[in-house]
Amino acid sequence: MTEVVEASSPAAARPRPARRGVGELTYRVDTEAVERLAAREPGWLAADRRAALEAYGRLPIEPNQLYTTYVDLRAADLAGVVAYPAAPPSTSSAATPDGLAALAWFDEDRVASLAVDEAAARAGVTVRSLDGAVREDPDALRELVLDVLPAEDRLAQLSRAAWNRGVVVDVPDGVRLTEPIVVRWSVGAPGRAVHARTIVRLGEGAEASLVEEIVASPATVAGGQALFTSTTEVHLGAHARLAMASLQESGPDEVVFQQRVARIGEGADLRWALAQLGGRLVRSRVDNVLAGDRSQVEQVEIVFGAGEQLHDLTSYTRHRGRDTSGQILSKGVLMDKARSYMKGLISIEKTAVGTDSYLGEFGMNLSRTARAVAIPSLEIDQPDCRRAAHSSSVGPIDEGQLFYLETRGIEPLEARKFIVLGFLEPVVARVPLEEAQDRLRDALEAKWAAGVAPDAATAA
Repeated sequence: MTEVVEASSPAAARPRPARRGVGELTYRVDTEAVERLAAREPGWLAADRRAALEAYGRLPIEPNQLYTTYVDLRAADLAGVVAYPAAPPSTSSAATPDGLAALAWFDEDRVASLAVDEAAARAGVTVRSLDGAVREDPDALRELVLDVLPAEDRLAQLSRAAWNRGVVVDVPDGVRLTEPIVVRWSVGAPGRAVHARTIVRLGEGAEASLVEEIVASPATVAGGQALFTSTTEVHLGAHARLAMASLQESGPDEVVFQQRVARIGEGADLRWALAQLGGRLVRSRVDNVLAGDRSQVEQVEIVFGAGEQLHDLTSYTRHRGRDTSGQILSKGVLMDKARSYMKGLISIEKTAVGTDSYLGEFGMNLSRTARAVAIPSLEIDQPDCRRAAHSSSVGPIDEGQLFYLETRGIEPLEARKFIVLGFLEPVVARVPLEEAQDRLRDALEAKWAAGVAPDAATAA
């Protein structure tokens, strides 16, 4: 006998949840809020915001057809998230913590600190809020702001259109800072969005180190999603040297979209050390443009994923100058049901004679339900290269390494810990601040300890 369910029954009346496509972004930009921001700015910057807003409305989430299979935004439930209004006018604070050349600290909707060490200030180093820099000298920012972010990337256009926080770090020609600059973002208030821009300029022959910290603010609440989008726009003059570390330790329900762009001048040297630990859904893109002859970039990015975290990492390295070199390395360790996508493209243009470039992507799965994808690729228009190579692998812990450590009397679980943390150490060692190094090591150990379970200890 077939049972007939009446239309009025609770089962029939219950609405089904709406299904979302993997590439659907539920966040809606408040166009009126963007207009209010633009109304306070010079004409060229207001026009830039409006052009970015138009581009955001028409562009796809993933511009590269090779990577469209690996888009999944379903964990980002951002329909009710609203951006903070523009920050109030901010001024520099007087005190700089010991051991730092400068500190810029943004805590949700307020500027907690903008401080420059006395010696650095005498040398001409400035750290200003972006809105303050626009008010003080708008024309000087044109070349640092316009036509920098990738025009085909929708998420880059989101930050370009809607930025409501920002900082400008300027190190003049010939100035060499021995102590690091710290830029800290404390975010995570449920239902709130911070759209940030960090602009870094080093003049000719300048040297500096910068540590970016993305941490959960006291307003973070478990289960409440928030959005943090950020750009880091680096301009290196001839023979400048910058070591930049970024430690992303946001709350477990944060959605993070990051865009990093670097224009590297003649003989300049850029070293990236990027660590992705926090967040529910993270999309990170890095664009390195080696425009000057003999310019160099070294980039190491690590992921430690647990639970159902998703980390989507993309890097583009474009060689344009002669005798340039690039070393790009991505590593991911995954527990539970975590996923990571590591995608990279090295482009060697016709002008890039004598290029030396390498791209490596490596994933380590600590459970049978974790998933890592590695897609390295090359695009070569100049055959006269010193080297153009890529490599990748995804798999469990090397049993040979485990056997070696166990024969030295180390317990199996402790041996796995040594291998995992050693796999991630290349980024930790490159962080140019000892305190941040120690904190990152502690965070990695804590994540390992929290994720260790019988199935992780016996991962395939």
